[in-house]
Amino acid sequence: MRHNIAGRHLSRSSGQRRALYRNLVTDLLRYEKIVTTEAKAKEIRGLAEKMITLGKKSGLHSYRQALAFVVDKKVAAKIFAELGPRYKERPGGYTRIVKLEPRLGDNAPLVQLELVR
Repeated sequence: MRHNIAGRHLSRSSGQRRALYRNLVTDLLRYEKIVTTEAKAKEIRGLAEKMITLGKKSGLHSYRQALAFVVDKKVAAKIFAELGPRYKERPGGYTRIVKLEPRLGDNAPLVQLELVR
């Protein structure tokens, strides 16, 4: 039984999983829209929202926390220059998941994860 075990393993080791999450969140914040599998999208949704919440705080400590997770300095700057002020009045729920057709190769459920305008 899996009592008190949260999150998905996604058939990866913890280091690979963390790298995957960091790259997906960075790409989502850079392009504001990505297409990925449903399981990956549901996992990174909360992480992306935490980065935007850090952007709303706009301090040096928040910037360094975001930079510790996001792999690109330009994306970290975008969080604080554009995304934080854009969602200043919104109390959460910065992302949306839209279901797409299954992937042709393995029939995996694909979704489009995007930032709400």
